[in-house]
Amino acid sequence: MATSLLAVSTTAVVWLAIGLVTVVAVLAMLVALVRQGMLIGRAVRRLNDEVAPIMAEIQTRGPARGARRGDTAPRP
Repeated sequence: MATSLLAVSTTAVVWLAIGLVTVVAVLAMLVALVRQGMLIGRAVRRLNDEVAPIMAEIQTRGPARGARRGDTAPRP
């Protein structure tokens, strides 16, 4: 009877070790995913900060340029 108890506990220890390794790997991947998301968010904010003034300038100049040319409708 002691042999079967030892075999079950060895199997349980192996499965427990596999489960713990899997949990640690999933947590590590989750941390890496969150870090990448934060990095992408910062990059998008920085791009928006750099592009927003240029876009505002283009938008303010667009109608004036069309009025000078005599355009009534925007070109495709």
